[in-house]
Amino acid sequence: MGLDPIRSSGERAETPLTAAIMAGRWIRAAAVDDERGRRWRANPDAHGRPATTAGPASLHSGAAGIVLFFLELAAGTGHEAYLEDARAGASHLAATWPEQTDASLHHGLAGIVLALSEAGWALGEERFEAAAIAAADRVVRDARALDGGGLGWSGDITLRGDGGVVLGLLRAAAALGVPAYEEVAVEAARRIAGLSVPRRRPAACPALPAEAASPGFLAGTAGTAFLLARLFGATGEEAFLDAARRGAGLVRAASVPAGRGATIGDHLGYCSGSAGIARMFFELYRVTGDAAELEWVDRLARGVRESGAPFRQTAGLWNVACQCCGTAGLIELYVGLWAVTGEQEHLEFARRLADHLIGRATGYDGRGYRWYQAYRRQRPGEVSADTGYLTGAAGIGAALLHLDAAGQADRPRRVILLPDNPFPPIPVPAVALRRPTS
Repeated sequence: MGLDPIRSSGERAETPLTAAIMAGRWIRAAAVDDERGRRWRANPDAHGRPATTAGPASLHSGAAGIVLFFLELAAGTGHEAYLEDARAGASHLAATWPEQTDASLHHGLAGIVLALSEAGWALGEERFEAAAIAAADRVVRDARALDGGGLGWSGDITLRGDGGVVLGLLRAAAALGVPAYEEVAVEAARRIAGLSVPRRRPAACPALPAEAASPGFLAGTAGTAFLLARLFGATGEEAFLDAARRGAGLVRAASVPAGRGATIGDHLGYCSGSAGIARMFFELYRVTGDAAELEWVDRLARGVRESGAPFRQTAGLWNVACQCCGTAGLIELYVGLWAVTGEQEHLEFARRLADHLIGRATGYDGRGYRWYQAYRRQRPGEVSADTGYLTGAAGIGAALLHLDAAGQADRPRRVILLPDNPFPPIPVPAVALRRPTS
């Protein structure tokens, strides 16, 4: 599904940047303006249904994620018109955040704080920063003592729950200059570190059955271990590192050799598979310098390449293109690995992934590029083309923009990475950024 019926993928000559621009056109077609600003429909097809029911303001599939995309599109193209899209969306977020009851990163207030703080910085408008601070203050006030001791919000320790809130508060503390946010984040993380790392959780997204989340990232062990490694890097507290390593051990125990690589479970994507789990191992390497952790990142990356995906659909990467479960999330992995290692094979594979992704876009009717996909693996006939970040065109466009930024050592630019992405925010190897001395 999703191939252009007029031109074959081999006839496409688009670059990642021009494809991201076309994704922006599709998202613009979904805009809804009112006196409070702009939001975007999850699916602008006349009779289309969205893949998820996440809130219209969310980072996951609503305005917060789309604001981030338009900020990046403006930076990548130099066209200020995209800043107006971002400004309108940020205005809506600033007006409506008090209506949110969910504190989480991907579905609630913590993600809105991220979008508002990025908009305030990029647009130079204090009203967005003020709204970000007010919303983050609410997140802090909403923290409560949980059964068994410790601080939290929902009691769910994974990145989909309180773990994501902790990551969002850490990011907000640095971006907004409020140390109290980090203090609350650390206190909540101490509770998480003191609990057994979960081995069974609800599925990370509706795309997958519940058992797929056990070692996974968004709602599984790998994501919790990633969080605890991040906290060790922020605080130096050995209890965080010990708990992170326990979680990593459980994940390694679930691995299966695949040629020269490895897989964990039968899913390759970010939410519950290799693309997300690799982030955990890289975060452990980043905060400890242990080369054995980086070796596991490489094993998972090799396992993805040797699976044949996405060029051959598998149970681990089916008819899905988005950041959450699909090819866009894989692009983020390989661009990040290239930025860290400078190994050309990572960048070359990211480009192959992008060529495949662009080739399967639909855009023959002039409404922009979108990607029709079966978001839920259990319902292969239920196909939609969404606009959001984790589920649709905004996140796919962002991944393509990150690839576009890779390799431009003469024009390095910052990209916006979510708090659960451990790779460099300037996707160029450090050695390439060093100017030769005369």
